[in-house]
Parts: sequence; C-alpha cells; structure tokens
Amino acid sequence: MSAHQLLILSAPSGAGKTTLVKAMMANFPWLAFSVSATSRQPRGKEKDGVDYHFLSPEAFNQRVESGDFLEWEEVYHGDKYGSLKSEVEALWAQGKMVVFDLDVIGGLNLKKQFGDQAFALFIQPPNQTTLADRLRKRNTDTPEKIQERLAKADKEIALAGAFDHIIVNDNLQVAIDELNHVVASFAHPDLSK
Repeated sequence: MSAHQLLILSAPSGAGKTTLVKAMMANFPWLAFSVSATSRQPRGKEKDGVDYHFLSPEAFNQRVESGDFLEWEEVYHGDKYGSLKSEVEALWAQGKMVVFDLDVIGGLNLKKQFGDQAFALFIQPPNQTTLADRLRKRNTDTPEKIQERLAKADKEIALAGAFDHIIVNDNLQVAIDELNHVVASFAHPDLSK
C-alpha cells in the first residue's frame, strides 16, 4: 500500500453507505475511519467523536477560516460537514488507509484533490421507492426533510458516473461482498511495516 491512500464512499442519504462502511471496516484492519465534523446537532444515539465531531456553527466556521479542512460544504441548508486535516494526518501517521463516508459532492471534491491516491465508490440505492422507505424507517427526519433528501438524491445519482466504481445496494450481503472485493483489489497492504 502506498503512503496516504484514501478510500471514499459516497451515496445519497439512505442508500446504506454507513452500514456498508461498518461491515467493510470489520474486514480490513489496515483501514481507519475519518470521523467528519458537522455543524448540525446529533441525531438519535450519535456520539461526539465517534459518529461525528459535533461543532457549533460558529466553531465550524472558525475552523474553515483557519484552513483546518481537507474539504467541507453546506450539505443541507444550515448543516455543514467537513473532513479535518488533523484527523486524516493522525491516521496516516499510524500507517492506515483512511476511509471517508461523505456526501456525493464532498466525495468528488476529495477525489479531485487526491487523484490516483483516492479510490471513490458510489453506493446507489436500487430505486427511489426503496430510498424513501429507508429514510422513513430511520425515523430521524421530518417528512419535509425526507422530501429534501429525496430531491437531492436525484441530483446525486446523476453524478454516479464520476466515481471509480458503483455498487448498487439492493441486497446488503451482495453489496458487502462486492465492496470487500473492490477494496481488496485497490490496496494490498504490506503488513510487515
């Protein structure tokens, strides 16, 4: 594995990306997850430093001004997300390949920035109906927020072709197997280092 490789997983909200990331992380000890920062409030059982680094909008903006992010954006009105340089550098210092669970634009921005050092995967829902069902079952968003996420998903799916590989998450185990195969073929780490 060459130094400073990145693995980027992006998808519309509700496509099952986080579930796939967790399954993949269990199979590859040389991967390390980059915990993103966000200006939004925690949802459900989310924990600071585990699911996200939860920052106040003011603190997030201050970190942007200081140049602390590799990438960041306002994903939904008022909700900003970003990848902290310090988080990534600490994982690289441990000899890990860094995994990012990012929205579609964030994933493409990171791929553009790192080129061949990064492998970008797009997790695609089988269809809009399944995506809507998954968002409702999560029970974390208002009906208005779900509609906002579905409208955004149409635009995001149109960008899937810009990624290195697309995995359709119709059958979870099939998607996990495909993801594991793709990750294994992207990097063969020298565990002796």
